[in-house]
Amino acid sequence: MSGLEEVRIIASDNLWEPIAQSLLLDPELSGAVDVIGAHYPGTKTVPQALKTLKKLWASEDYSTYNDAMGAGCWARILNQNYVNGQMTSTISWNLVASYYEELPFGRCGLMTAQEPWSGNYVVSPPIWITAHTTQFTQPGWTYLRTVGHLANGGSYVALTDGKGNLTVVIETMTHDHSACIRPPLPAFNLTSQTATFNLRGSFASVKELQVWRSQFNFKTQKPSFFEKLTALVNGSFTLDLAEDEVYTLTTVTTGRKGSYADPPPPARFPKAYKDNFDVQDPPFSEAPNFADQTGVFEYFVNTTDPGPHVFTMRQVVTQRPVTWTADADQTISVIGDYKWQNLSVTCDVFMENLKNGGIFVAARVSKGGQDVRRAKGVFFWVFVNGTYKVTSDIGGCGHSSLHVCLPSLCTSCDLTRLTSIM
Repeated sequence: MSGLEEVRIIASDNLWEPIAQSLLLDPELSGAVDVIGAHYPGTKTVPQALKTLKKLWASEDYSTYNDAMGAGCWARILNQNYVNGQMTSTISWNLVASYYEELPFGRCGLMTAQEPWSGNYVVSPPIWITAHTTQFTQPGWTYLRTVGHLANGGSYVALTDGKGNLTVVIETMTHDHSACIRPPLPAFNLTSQTATFNLRGSFASVKELQVWRSQFNFKTQKPSFFEKLTALVNGSFTLDLAEDEVYTLTTVTTGRKGSYADPPPPARFPKAYKDNFDVQDPPFSEAPNFADQTGVFEYFVNTTDPGPHVFTMRQVVTQRPVTWTADADQTISVIGDYKWQNLSVTCDVFMENLKNGGIFVAARVSKGGQDVRRAKGVFFWVFVNGTYKVTSDIGGCGHSSLHVCLPSLCTSCDLTRLTSIM
Protein backbone atom coordinates (compact mmCIF):
# COMPACT_ATOMS: atom_id res chain seq x y z
CA MET A 1 0.00 0.00 0.00
CA SER A 2 1.35 3.42 -0.95
CA GLY A 3 -0.54 5.38 1.69
CA LEU A 4 -2.17 7.42 -1.07
CA GLU A 5 -5.37 5.42 -1.36
CA GLU A 6 -7.49 8.44 -0.42
CA VAL A 7 -5.83 10.74 -2.95
CA ARG A 8 -8.04 11.62 -5.91
CA ILE A 9 -6.99 13.02 -9.29
CA ILE A 10 -8.57 16.13 -10.81
CA ALA A 11 -7.92 16.47 -14.54
CA SER A 12 -6.89 18.34 -16.45
CA ASP A 13 -7.09 21.87 -14.99
CA ASN A 14 -7.43 23.32 -18.47
CA LEU A 15 -10.41 23.05 -20.83
CA TRP A 16 -13.18 20.44 -20.82
CA GLU A 17 -11.63 18.91 -23.90
CA PRO A 18 -9.73 16.82 -24.79
CA ILE A 19 -9.84 15.29 -21.30
CA ALA A 20 -13.59 14.52 -21.39
CA GLN A 21 -13.37 12.60 -24.66
CA SER A 22 -10.21 10.85 -23.48
CA LEU A 23 -12.01 9.60 -20.38
CA LEU A 24 -14.83 8.20 -22.50
CA LEU A 25 -12.37 6.34 -24.73
CA ASP A 26 -9.90 5.10 -22.10
CA PRO A 27 -11.39 3.02 -19.23
CA GLU A 28 -8.07 2.90 -17.37
CA LEU A 29 -7.73 6.68 -17.44
CA SER A 30 -11.37 7.03 -16.42
CA GLY A 31 -10.76 4.77 -13.44
CA ALA A 32 -7.87 6.95 -12.30
CA VAL A 33 -9.61 10.34 -12.58
CA ASP A 34 -12.19 11.31 -9.97
CA VAL A 35 -13.08 14.87 -11.08
CA ILE A 36 -12.95 16.80 -14.34
CA GLY A 37 -11.65 20.25 -13.52
CA ALA A 38 -11.82 23.17 -15.96
CA HIS A 39 -10.36 26.64 -15.61
CA TYR A 40 -12.57 29.70 -16.16
CA PRO A 41 -15.40 27.73 -17.82
CA GLY A 42 -17.75 30.71 -18.08
CA THR A 43 -20.42 28.68 -16.19
CA LYS A 44 -20.70 26.26 -19.14
CA THR A 45 -19.69 22.65 -19.65
CA VAL A 46 -19.75 20.37 -22.71
CA PRO A 47 -21.86 17.28 -23.49
CA GLN A 48 -18.89 14.91 -23.42
CA ALA A 49 -18.00 15.99 -19.88
CA LEU A 50 -21.55 15.25 -18.74
CA LYS A 51 -21.45 11.84 -20.41
CA THR A 52 -18.50 10.76 -18.27
CA LEU A 53 -20.72 10.99 -15.14
CA LYS A 54 -17.71 12.42 -13.31
CA LYS A 55 -17.95 15.23 -10.79
CA LEU A 56 -17.39 18.54 -12.61
CA TRP A 57 -15.47 21.40 -10.98
CA ALA A 58 -14.46 24.90 -11.89
CA SER A 59 -11.04 24.05 -10.52
CA GLU A 60 -9.78 27.60 -11.05
CA ASP A 61 -12.10 30.55 -11.46
CA TYR A 62 -12.71 34.21 -10.54
CA SER A 63 -9.23 35.97 -10.44
CA THR A 64 -11.08 39.27 -10.79
CA TYR A 65 -10.32 42.59 -9.08
CA ASN A 66 -12.00 42.40 -5.69
CA ASP A 67 -14.17 45.51 -5.76
CA ALA A 68 -17.98 45.43 -5.92
CA MET A 69 -17.99 44.33 -9.56
CA GLY A 70 -15.61 41.52 -8.69
CA ALA A 71 -18.06 40.47 -6.00
CA GLY A 72 -20.81 40.56 -8.62
CA CYS A 73 -18.79 38.21 -10.79
CA TRP A 74 -18.28 35.87 -7.84
CA ALA A 75 -21.97 35.89 -6.90
CA ARG A 76 -23.04 35.04 -10.43
CA ILE A 77 -20.59 32.20 -11.07
CA LEU A 78 -21.00 30.61 -7.63
CA ASN A 79 -24.63 29.95 -8.56
CA GLN A 80 -24.50 29.59 -12.31
CA ASN A 81 -21.53 27.24 -12.45
CA TYR A 82 -24.01 24.68 -11.17
CA VAL A 83 -27.19 25.98 -12.82
CA ASN A 84 -25.60 26.14 -16.29
CA GLY A 85 -22.74 23.67 -16.02
CA GLN A 86 -23.52 21.27 -13.15
CA MET A 87 -20.21 22.12 -11.48
CA THR A 88 -20.37 21.26 -7.80
CA SER A 89 -17.20 23.12 -6.79
CA THR A 90 -15.91 26.57 -7.70
CA ILE A 91 -12.35 27.30 -6.56
CA SER A 92 -11.27 30.93 -6.40
CA TRP A 93 -7.84 31.94 -7.58
CA ASN A 94 -6.79 33.37 -5.35
CA LEU A 95 -8.15 33.40 -1.84
CA VAL A 96 -6.14 36.31 -0.41
CA ALA A 97 -4.23 38.81 -2.57
CA SER A 98 -0.98 38.85 -0.56
CA TYR A 99 1.52 40.03 -3.14
CA TYR A 100 2.58 43.40 -4.50
CA GLU A 101 -0.40 45.00 -6.20
CA GLU A 102 1.70 46.06 -9.19
CA LEU A 103 2.37 42.42 -10.07
CA PRO A 104 -0.07 40.79 -12.52
CA PHE A 105 -3.56 40.18 -11.12
CA GLY A 106 -3.15 42.72 -8.33
CA ARG A 107 -5.99 42.48 -5.78
CA CYS A 108 -7.50 39.48 -7.59
CA GLY A 109 -8.24 37.62 -4.35
CA LEU A 110 -11.39 37.42 -2.27
CA MET A 111 -9.73 39.88 0.12
CA THR A 112 -6.46 41.82 0.23
CA ALA A 113 -3.53 41.65 2.67
CA GLN A 114 -0.57 42.99 0.71
CA GLU A 115 1.32 45.08 3.26
CA PRO A 116 2.97 42.87 5.88
CA TRP A 117 5.15 45.82 6.90
CA SER A 118 2.08 47.89 7.89
CA GLY A 119 -0.36 45.13 8.84
CA ASN A 120 -3.07 46.70 6.70
CA TYR A 121 -5.70 44.45 5.15
CA VAL A 122 -9.03 44.93 3.38
CA VAL A 123 -12.06 42.68 3.86
CA SER A 124 -13.40 43.06 0.34
CA PRO A 125 -16.98 42.53 -0.91
CA PRO A 126 -16.29 39.02 -2.33
CA ILE A 127 -15.76 37.79 1.25
CA TRP A 128 -19.39 38.56 2.12
CA ILE A 129 -20.66 37.03 -1.11
CA THR A 130 -18.73 33.87 -0.24
CA ALA A 131 -20.46 33.77 3.13
CA HIS A 132 -23.88 33.52 1.45
CA THR A 133 -22.92 29.98 0.46
CA THR A 134 -20.15 28.79 2.76
CA GLN A 135 -21.73 29.78 6.10
CA PHE A 136 -24.82 27.73 5.33
CA THR A 137 -23.42 24.63 3.64
CA GLN A 138 -20.58 22.20 4.23
CA PRO A 139 -18.56 19.82 2.04
CA GLY A 140 -20.78 16.83 1.47
CA TRP A 141 -23.98 18.80 0.98
CA THR A 142 -25.66 18.14 -2.36
CA TYR A 143 -27.40 20.35 -4.89
CA LEU A 144 -31.09 19.71 -5.48
CA ARG A 145 -32.37 19.29 -9.02
CA THR A 146 -34.84 22.12 -8.50
CA VAL A 147 -32.43 24.89 -9.46
CA GLY A 148 -32.55 27.26 -12.39
CA HIS A 149 -32.94 30.75 -13.78
CA LEU A 150 -35.43 33.33 -12.59
CA ALA A 151 -38.02 34.61 -15.04
CA ASN A 152 -36.51 38.10 -15.40
CA GLY A 153 -32.88 37.03 -15.06
CA GLY A 154 -30.71 35.78 -12.25
CA SER A 155 -30.50 32.32 -10.75
CA TYR A 156 -31.21 30.23 -7.69
CA VAL A 157 -29.70 27.05 -6.26
CA ALA A 158 -30.78 24.83 -3.39
CA LEU A 159 -28.59 22.54 -1.31
CA THR A 160 -29.24 20.03 1.47
CA ASP A 161 -27.27 17.95 3.93
CA GLY A 162 -29.74 15.10 3.51
CA LYS A 163 -30.75 15.44 7.15
CA GLY A 164 -33.50 18.02 6.75
CA ASN A 165 -31.44 21.18 6.39
CA LEU A 166 -32.00 23.37 3.34
CA THR A 167 -30.14 26.37 1.95
CA VAL A 168 -31.33 28.42 -1.03
CA VAL A 169 -29.06 31.06 -2.63
CA ILE A 170 -30.51 33.59 -5.08
CA GLU A 171 -28.57 36.11 -7.18
CA THR A 172 -29.84 38.85 -9.47
CA MET A 173 -26.58 40.27 -10.79
CA THR A 174 -26.86 42.40 -13.92
CA HIS A 175 -24.52 41.99 -16.86
CA ASP A 176 -22.57 45.22 -16.40
CA HIS A 177 -22.00 44.55 -12.71
CA SER A 178 -20.93 40.89 -12.84
CA ALA A 179 -18.34 40.47 -15.61
CA CYS A 180 -15.33 38.39 -14.59
CA ILE A 181 -11.81 38.89 -15.90
CA ARG A 182 -12.36 35.95 -18.23
CA PRO A 183 -14.02 34.63 -20.36
CA PRO A 184 -16.06 37.40 -22.04
CA LEU A 185 -19.59 37.55 -20.69
CA PRO A 186 -22.34 37.29 -23.34
CA ALA A 187 -25.06 39.93 -23.19
CA PHE A 188 -28.17 39.23 -21.12
CA ASN A 189 -31.02 41.23 -19.62
CA LEU A 190 -32.13 41.30 -16.00
CA THR A 191 -34.86 43.40 -14.37
CA SER A 192 -36.48 43.62 -10.95
CA GLN A 193 -39.04 40.91 -10.27
CA THR A 194 -41.18 39.15 -7.71
CA ALA A 195 -40.46 35.47 -7.18
CA THR A 196 -42.48 32.94 -5.22
CA PHE A 197 -40.93 29.75 -3.82
CA ASN A 198 -42.87 26.75 -2.56
CA LEU A 199 -41.26 24.05 -0.41
CA ARG A 200 -42.42 20.56 -1.31
CA GLY A 201 -41.68 16.97 -0.39
CA SER A 202 -39.50 16.49 2.68
CA PHE A 203 -39.07 20.28 3.00
CA ALA A 204 -42.81 21.01 3.26
CA SER A 205 -42.51 20.70 7.03
CA VAL A 206 -39.88 23.47 7.29
CA LYS A 207 -41.40 26.10 9.56
CA GLU A 208 -38.80 28.87 9.38
CA LEU A 209 -36.01 30.07 7.11
CA GLN A 210 -33.29 32.49 8.15
CA VAL A 211 -32.82 35.31 5.61
CA TRP A 212 -29.53 37.01 4.69
CA ARG A 213 -29.25 39.68 2.00
CA SER A 214 -26.60 41.66 0.15
CA GLN A 215 -27.55 44.75 -1.86
CA PHE A 216 -24.86 46.22 -4.10
CA ASN A 217 -26.64 49.57 -4.66
CA PHE A 218 -24.35 50.63 -7.50
CA LYS A 219 -26.38 53.81 -8.14
CA THR A 220 -26.09 55.16 -4.62
CA GLN A 221 -22.65 53.64 -3.95
CA LYS A 222 -23.94 52.59 -0.53
CA PRO A 223 -23.83 48.79 -0.52
CA SER A 224 -25.14 46.61 2.27
CA PHE A 225 -23.44 43.23 2.43
CA PHE A 226 -24.54 40.14 4.32
CA GLU A 227 -27.33 41.68 6.36
CA LYS A 228 -29.62 39.47 8.44
CA LEU A 229 -33.33 40.09 7.87
CA THR A 230 -36.49 38.86 9.58
CA ALA A 231 -36.97 35.12 9.23
CA LEU A 232 -39.61 33.72 6.89
CA VAL A 233 -42.22 31.25 8.11
CA ASN A 234 -44.41 28.63 6.44
CA GLY A 235 -43.56 26.62 3.37
CA SER A 236 -44.25 29.28 0.76
CA PHE A 237 -42.66 32.70 0.47
CA THR A 238 -42.48 35.58 -1.99
CA LEU A 239 -39.52 37.92 -2.45
CA ASP A 240 -39.30 41.25 -4.24
CA LEU A 241 -35.95 40.95 -5.96
CA ALA A 242 -34.22 44.10 -7.16
CA GLU A 243 -31.26 44.22 -9.51
CA ASP A 244 -27.85 43.27 -8.11
CA GLU A 245 -28.87 41.44 -4.96
CA VAL A 246 -27.94 38.16 -3.29
CA TYR A 247 -30.22 36.31 -0.87
CA THR A 248 -29.67 33.25 1.28
CA LEU A 249 -32.67 31.47 2.82
CA THR A 250 -31.70 28.65 5.13
CA THR A 251 -32.63 26.40 8.01
CA VAL A 252 -29.09 26.82 9.35
CA THR A 253 -29.18 29.18 12.34
CA THR A 254 -25.45 29.61 13.02
CA GLY A 255 -24.79 32.36 10.44
CA ARG A 256 -23.14 35.54 11.66
CA LYS A 257 -21.40 38.43 9.96
CA GLY A 258 -18.85 38.84 12.68
CA SER A 259 -16.69 41.87 13.22
CA TYR A 260 -13.05 42.86 13.24
CA ALA A 261 -11.01 45.73 14.55
CA ASP A 262 -10.00 48.49 12.20
CA PRO A 263 -6.79 47.37 10.48
CA PRO A 264 -3.67 49.52 10.69
CA PRO A 265 -3.58 52.27 8.06
CA PRO A 266 -1.88 51.46 4.74
CA ALA A 267 1.71 52.57 4.26
CA ARG A 268 4.29 52.52 1.50
CA PHE A 269 7.19 50.09 1.77
CA PRO A 270 9.88 51.46 4.17
CA LYS A 271 12.28 53.83 2.45
CA ALA A 272 15.19 52.20 4.26
CA TYR A 273 15.11 48.41 4.67
CA LYS A 274 17.68 45.89 5.88
CA ASP A 275 17.61 42.13 6.43
CA ASN A 276 20.50 39.86 7.45
CA PHE A 277 18.24 36.77 7.56
CA ASP A 278 19.47 36.05 11.09
CA VAL A 279 16.48 33.99 12.23
CA GLN A 280 17.12 30.92 14.38
CA ASP A 281 13.77 29.17 13.87
CA PRO A 282 11.88 30.98 11.12
CA PRO A 283 8.09 30.53 11.20
CA PHE A 284 8.12 30.33 7.39
CA SER A 285 10.67 29.10 4.89
CA GLU A 286 10.55 32.40 2.97
CA ALA A 287 12.00 35.67 4.19
CA PRO A 288 9.42 38.45 4.73
CA ASN A 289 8.51 40.93 1.97
CA PHE A 290 10.18 38.94 -0.83
CA ALA A 291 7.89 37.62 -3.59
CA ASP A 292 9.49 34.92 -5.73
CA GLN A 293 8.75 35.17 -9.45
CA THR A 294 11.07 32.51 -10.87
CA GLY A 295 12.84 29.99 -8.64
CA VAL A 296 12.41 29.58 -4.89
CA PHE A 297 14.30 31.56 -2.26
CA GLU A 298 14.34 30.24 1.33
CA TYR A 299 16.11 30.77 4.63
CA PHE A 300 19.32 28.73 4.81
CA VAL A 301 21.82 28.20 7.62
CA ASN A 302 25.30 28.04 6.11
CA THR A 303 27.20 26.12 8.80
CA THR A 304 30.38 26.12 6.71
CA ASP A 305 30.78 29.88 7.11
CA PRO A 306 32.98 30.78 10.11
CA GLY A 307 32.18 34.49 9.81
CA PRO A 308 29.09 36.75 9.84
CA HIS A 309 27.18 35.02 7.02
CA VAL A 310 25.84 31.89 8.68
CA PHE A 311 22.23 32.97 8.15
CA THR A 312 21.33 33.56 4.52
CA MET A 313 18.56 33.46 1.93
CA ARG A 314 19.32 30.77 -0.66
CA GLN A 315 17.96 29.98 -4.11
CA VAL A 316 17.03 26.31 -3.69
CA VAL A 317 15.76 25.31 -7.16
CA THR A 318 18.80 24.04 -9.04
CA GLN A 319 17.02 22.66 -12.11
CA ARG A 320 14.52 24.41 -14.32
CA PRO A 321 11.09 22.80 -13.79
CA VAL A 322 8.32 22.31 -16.32
CA THR A 323 6.62 25.69 -16.22
CA TRP A 324 3.17 26.82 -17.31
CA THR A 325 4.07 30.39 -18.17
CA ALA A 326 6.82 32.49 -19.71
CA ASP A 327 8.94 32.81 -16.58
CA ALA A 328 12.50 34.05 -16.77
CA ASP A 329 15.57 31.92 -17.45
CA GLN A 330 17.10 33.55 -14.36
CA THR A 331 15.72 33.06 -10.86
CA ILE A 332 14.27 36.26 -9.43
CA SER A 333 12.51 37.48 -6.29
CA VAL A 334 10.96 40.93 -5.85
CA ILE A 335 10.91 43.32 -2.92
CA GLY A 336 10.28 47.01 -2.44
CA ASP A 337 8.15 49.82 -3.83
CA TYR A 338 7.31 50.25 -7.50
CA LYS A 339 7.24 54.03 -7.16
CA TRP A 340 10.92 54.29 -6.23
CA GLN A 341 13.31 55.64 -8.82
CA ASN A 342 16.62 56.59 -7.18
CA LEU A 343 18.09 54.15 -4.68
CA SER A 344 21.08 52.46 -3.15
CA VAL A 345 21.38 48.67 -2.78
CA THR A 346 24.09 46.78 -0.89
CA CYS A 347 24.14 42.97 -0.85
CA ASP A 348 26.65 40.38 0.33
CA VAL A 349 26.42 37.33 -1.94
CA PHE A 350 28.04 33.88 -1.96
CA MET A 351 28.11 32.05 -5.31
CA GLU A 352 28.05 28.29 -4.79
CA ASN A 353 28.58 27.39 -8.45
CA LEU A 354 32.30 27.91 -9.07
CA LYS A 355 32.08 27.25 -12.82
CA ASN A 356 29.40 29.57 -14.16
CA GLY A 357 27.63 31.12 -11.19
CA GLY A 358 26.34 34.67 -11.08
CA ILE A 359 23.84 37.03 -9.46
CA PHE A 360 22.06 40.25 -10.33
CA VAL A 361 20.34 43.14 -8.57
CA ALA A 362 17.82 45.16 -10.55
CA ALA A 363 15.79 48.33 -10.23
CA ARG A 364 13.02 50.14 -12.13
CA VAL A 365 11.85 46.80 -13.47
CA SER A 366 8.86 46.99 -15.78
CA LYS A 367 7.24 43.55 -15.46
CA GLY A 368 6.70 40.64 -13.07
CA GLY A 369 4.72 37.43 -12.82
CA GLN A 370 4.11 35.68 -16.13
CA ASP A 371 5.54 38.72 -17.95
CA VAL A 372 8.84 38.82 -16.07
CA ARG A 373 10.72 37.23 -18.96
CA ARG A 374 10.24 40.49 -20.90
CA ALA A 375 11.19 42.76 -17.98
CA LYS A 376 13.13 45.94 -18.69
CA GLY A 377 15.03 47.99 -16.12
CA VAL A 378 18.54 48.43 -14.75
CA PHE A 379 20.18 45.06 -14.13
CA PHE A 380 23.58 44.81 -12.45
CA TRP A 381 25.16 41.38 -12.94
CA VAL A 382 28.15 39.91 -11.08
CA PHE A 383 29.78 36.63 -12.18
CA VAL A 384 31.94 34.09 -10.41
CA ASN A 385 34.88 34.79 -12.73
CA GLY A 386 35.16 38.31 -11.32
CA THR A 387 33.43 40.19 -14.12
CA TYR A 388 30.27 42.25 -14.07
CA LYS A 389 27.94 43.94 -16.55
CA VAL A 390 25.00 46.32 -16.59
CA THR A 391 22.05 45.63 -18.91
CA SER A 392 18.62 47.09 -19.54
CA ASP A 393 16.69 43.81 -19.49
CA ILE A 394 16.54 40.53 -17.58
CA GLY A 395 17.77 38.57 -20.58
CA GLY A 396 21.19 40.13 -20.12
CA CYS A 397 21.21 41.42 -23.69
CA GLY A 398 20.70 45.10 -22.96
CA HIS A 399 22.67 47.66 -24.86
CA SER A 400 25.00 48.96 -22.12
CA SER A 401 27.49 46.35 -20.98
CA LEU A 402 30.62 46.72 -18.83
CA HIS A 403 33.13 44.06 -17.72
CA VAL A 404 35.43 44.64 -14.73
CA CYS A 405 37.31 42.32 -12.32
CA LEU A 406 35.77 42.14 -8.83
CA PRO A 407 36.75 40.29 -5.64
CA SER A 408 34.59 37.38 -4.51
CA LEU A 409 31.34 38.20 -2.67
CA CYS A 410 29.38 36.75 0.25
CA THR A 411 25.43 37.28 1.98
CA SER A 412 22.93 40.03 3.49
CA CYS A 413 20.92 42.85 1.99
CA ASP A 414 20.64 46.57 2.77
CA LEU A 415 18.22 48.64 0.70
CA THR A 416 17.75 52.38 0.78
CA ARG A 417 14.84 53.68 -1.28
CA LEU A 418 14.87 50.54 -3.36
CA THR A 419 13.24 50.60 -6.80
CA SER A 420 11.24 47.39 -7.09
CA ILE A 421 13.98 44.79 -7.11
CA MET A 422 12.56 42.33 -9.62
